Amino acid sequence: MGLPRFILDRQGDIAALCQRHHARRLDLFGSAVRADFSAERSDLDFVVDLSEDQPPGQYAEAFFALKDGLETMFSRPVDLLTDASVVNPYLRQRINAERMTVYDT
Repeated sequence: MGLPRFILDRQGDIAALCQRHHARRLDLFGSAVRADFSAERSDLDFVVDLSEDQPPGQYAEAFFALKDGLETMFSRPVDLLTDASVVNPYLRQRINAERMTVYDT
């Protein structure tokens, strides 16, 4: 299964959002990449790699602005994680098994 159509249809908008908020890579995982996705009920799960080359205090601002932008774009809740924040080995294994790249510089 590849990226869902609703992601593919917005890839240009996603790329612009990622560039604006200094994301180097954005991956989709969770139900959106599996058959159990519900267009009515499911949220979207992403893992982002943000550039560390930002002024102090800008990293958190970029993270939350990207999250808000994705929620607005898709009109649904978004769970946004960074690779560094995933310390649970079972969650990391699941993410790595499912992740699909949406944006990469």
